[in-house]
Amino acid sequence: MKKLTKYLMSILFVALPLLSSPALAADHEKDEDRLKNSGIVLKEILDVPDDIPQDLLDKADCVVVFPSVLKAAFIVGGSYGRGAMSCRQGQGFRGRWGAPTMMALEGGSFGFQIGGEATDFVLLIMNERGASGILTSKVKLGADASVAAGPVGRDLSAETDATLRADILSYSRARGAFAGIALEGSTIRPDGGANEQIYGQRIPAKQIVRSGRVAIPAAAQRLVSTLDARTPNHKS
Repeated sequence: MKKLTKYLMSILFVALPLLSSPALAADHEKDEDRLKNSGIVLKEILDVPDDIPQDLLDKADCVVVFPSVLKAAFIVGGSYGRGAMSCRQGQGFRGRWGAPTMMALEGGSFGFQIGGEATDFVLLIMNERGASGILTSKVKLGADASVAAGPVGRDLSAETDATLRADILSYSRARGAFAGIALEGSTIRPDGGANEQIYGQRIPAKQIVRSGRVAIPAAAQRLVSTLDARTPNHKS
């Protein structure tokens, strides 16, 4: 029996790496697709006139994109999404846009909501406090921290000082039948597992986006180049 057990264990140790390799390859491809989709969604949203006010985009320190966030709701809502976040480089977020960290959105909101849909979200991180919070921990979104809209017109650029001082502003592009706002109560956080898939090693999210020493992966080229083209200079 002992010999049989040892024999089976030896087979298991040999087989596990072979079984896990296809799964790891599939995860890598899935995360690359999410990164590519983040760039596609951002460009499509920014190409729509007046969707996101240019002056607010120019003031943003970082941008988070969640393509195809899945939500299902009847009175109580829920959301789940994976995306990417890029920040301006250099002191005071004054430089070009850098390599993105993968991000996760989870949670739900309470309120009158009926239906289900996939929605694209773009979040503008408006100050260093908001950026630091997101890069180091899980952050809960609330009505006092984010403004949801979709599409958004020029009028938002003339909102109150309270809105302009908000840490996070959010914009959505809905595809489906859904009534209600869906980000309040959700949390966003760096997705360490996806970052490891994209960069091939464990790198803290803050180091990825702020060190300036992490190369931009090929799958993120559209995301970063779109930001460099549409908002190359940070404005106070």
